[in-house]
Amino acid sequence: GILSIEQLISRVGVIGVTLMALLSGFGAVNCPYTYMSYFLRNVTDADILALERRLLQTMDMIVSKKKRIAVAHRTMFQRGEVHNKPTGFWGMIKSVTTSVPGSENLSVIQQEVDALEELSRQLFLETADLHATKERIEYSKTFQGKYFNFLGYFFSIYCVWKIFMATINIVFDRVGKTDPVTRGIEITVNYLGIQFDVKFWSQHISFILVGIIIVTSIRGLLITLTKFFYAISSSKSSNVIVLLLAQIMGMYFVSSVLLIRMSMPPEYRIIITEVLGEL
Repeated sequence: GILSIEQLISRVGVIGVTLMALLSGFGAVNCPYTYMSYFLRNVTDADILALERRLLQTMDMIVSKKKRIAVAHRTMFQRGEVHNKPTGFWGMIKSVTTSVPGSENLSVIQQEVDALEELSRQLFLETADLHATKERIEYSKTFQGKYFNFLGYFFSIYCVWKIFMATINIVFDRVGKTDPVTRGIEITVNYLGIQFDVKFWSQHISFILVGIIIVTSIRGLLITLTKFFYAISSSKSSNVIVLLLAQIMGMYFVSSVLLIRMSMPPEYRIIITEVLGEL
């Protein structure tokens, strides 16, 4: 029926899975780019000092040009060119046909000041970016930085493998019968030839992996939605946005349960299927 749980969850799941795909795609690109030392450009103290020197020179030029403008205005004020403006019809004609000495130079200098201020903003942003990159380089040399660097490589390979397997499953219309953890343990045990209780450990490792996926994915969703909320919220639209985020969170949770089935052993996968229906 149209009001059955399968129909409702399937429609909610379409939106939720699309949202998960967008967030996962962003995370799959942003996380390795943030933590892997491979993507860090080489920044030295000399580069930062050179850029800061350019920024200081630009600021000095802005100050000197603004000082010239201020001196010119003061000179014009002392000469009475500011207050003694011509009045009447002929005075208006005279003010239009004659130009104030130095006014053209002041407009040119003001244009130069505007251009230099824009350049100083760009130099400041670039300097801040170099400082942030330098801090990331120093962080990558610590133990925690090396740990995140290793995780970045590991999950990058895992992500490429998931994309490859998902493409094959879509093209050949396959449904996985074995969860990735059990399959990986079986391949490792067969390759190394060691004695290992695959069934027992695969359940525990799968449970831990599923827990990590749930915690990190929901945490990432909340962080992303919080940034989005701060960007567009106001006193009038806050209630509507909170309601929208609650709906998105519910759809995201249902979709997480749907997709996490493939990371669980078949005997536990059946339990979720019985609850949510054959989707």
